[in-house]
Amino acid sequence: MKFKAFLSDNGVSLLDKRFLPALEKMGKICHLYLTRDHIYFLHNLLNGDGIQCIAQFRKEALFDEYRLSSQNDDRISFAIDLSLLHRALHSIISIYTEFSASDSGVPGGNSAPNHIQIKLVKKLPPHSQQPMPFLTFETKGYKSAVIQDVPISKPLSRSDVLELQAALDMAQDLPQTLIQVPDMHQLQNFVEKMKNVGDVLNVSISKYGDLHLQVSTSLITLGAEFRKLSVIGEQAQSPTDDQNLSAQSRTRIALQRGDAMTVQVSVKHFFKSLQCHAAKPDCAFYVIAQQGACLTVVFQFFIPGTHQTDKAISLHCRLPVLDPGAS
Repeated sequence: MKFKAFLSDNGVSLLDKRFLPALEKMGKICHLYLTRDHIYFLHNLLNGDGIQCIAQFRKEALFDEYRLSSQNDDRISFAIDLSLLHRALHSIISIYTEFSASDSGVPGGNSAPNHIQIKLVKKLPPHSQQPMPFLTFETKGYKSAVIQDVPISKPLSRSDVLELQAALDMAQDLPQTLIQVPDMHQLQNFVEKMKNVGDVLNVSISKYGDLHLQVSTSLITLGAEFRKLSVIGEQAQSPTDDQNLSAQSRTRIALQRGDAMTVQVSVKHFFKSLQCHAAKPDCAFYVIAQQGACLTVVFQFFIPGTHQTDKAISLHCRLPVLDPGAS
């Protein structure tokens, strides 16, 4: 199997400044999954324990050049430590930036463009007799090439890659009703308070565009309602006679009418998913899967300077639901 690519300046910025800081907060270890046309960072898709986080990029969003081949239908995946990956990338960027700036300011300097190359290699680590796989970054330095090696797991077998792809296909299947949350900072601040009240969060979403959050203990109930939010997909007209009802009553009636769904999730999981805001999305949507299988938050990115969705980038998290009987 072979992988070799050259990061674009946009790809460097996306990874270093936005996505790797966000993804590190989802978990230290993830699977990097490379296909002919896409690059994925995947958390917990194979073990199914905890939040599943899926970041997807078209190859053109990250790379100027991209070459990949393997006997697994040109698909390669391996586990990688995101903190080591980010540290190596950040280090190589500083060399790349410094050398490129100094070289461009020297009359008659080297006219060959500088790049950050990334590739899969096998090397013999110190004090070892067994070659190990690495993801390697390389760029020009003042006197020689500068290399940063990031250790990775043994690449997944064909059967494991197929299992990963099947899990990915299932994780990308979104239900019909998504509601948009306009102010992520307001939501973050509220959930921060909820962390100090209880561990279980009730989340209700209606086709009217209502999002209701509530955490309860034997002593206190803390809730928030966001009403008449933008809805994508299946919607329903909000009843005119529910204006003077409490949020709990509105939610209960919507559930009885089949116009809403509710799930229980971990407050910590919900707050953790909000850390993806470090990737600087333009907006976010919440959706409950069919049969209440999970709660999904979808982060949307716009093409810079527009309000058009950037289809080259996507990020979403799937939060496992709690057994009501266990709460």
